[in-house]
Amino acid sequence: MGDHDRTAAVSRETAETRIDLTLAVDGDGESEVDTGIGFYDHMLESFAKHGLFDLTVRCDGDTHIDDHHTVEDVAICLGEAFEEALGDKRGIRRYADRRVPLDEAVASVVVDVAGRPYYDFSGEFSQERVGEFTSVMADHFALSLAHNAGLTLHAAVETGENAHHEVEALFKALARALDDATRIDGRRSDTPSTKGEL
Repeated sequence: MGDHDRTAAVSRETAETRIDLTLAVDGDGESEVDTGIGFYDHMLESFAKHGLFDLTVRCDGDTHIDDHHTVEDVAICLGEAFEEALGDKRGIRRYADRRVPLDEAVASVVVDVAGRPYYDFSGEFSQERVGEFTSVMADHFALSLAHNAGLTLHAAVETGENAHHEVEALFKALARALDDATRIDGRRSDTPSTKGEL
């Protein structure tokens, strides 16, 4: 890992949101999250816990309109934080593949921390909303994360009947796959690419 401590702090301000976010890739799963959307807070806390990332998020967003800008802009900041924290990606495993069940729901994520954004999603959510959170925004979260972290990301909700379970399984699969892919491989000191950079 060398002298890079794999942390980042990102702030973003638009007409719709004001966000301060910090990330430690090599954390303990500790989080402090306040987005104004209870279920989203729960998902980001779960993401931190299951990925062993330390995460703080403060978002003051236009939730009186809907959840779209808040969910998207936090995901953009989180993606930027991963990109910054991983630096030259020296020594990382790079690839990972995770399937996570939550009761009747199963979600899967395949990721390449490639520096080339690509995103594909399959599946659907059984209910339109979970609390104040629009279910399809889980798909949009993953898209925004992939594009801003430079991930090739294939995500799927394979099965389920309860949108809470489907969304939570997806966030947990994202967390576990990113934890695996960003982990340092002790056998490798270089950047895992024949091109020499990611």
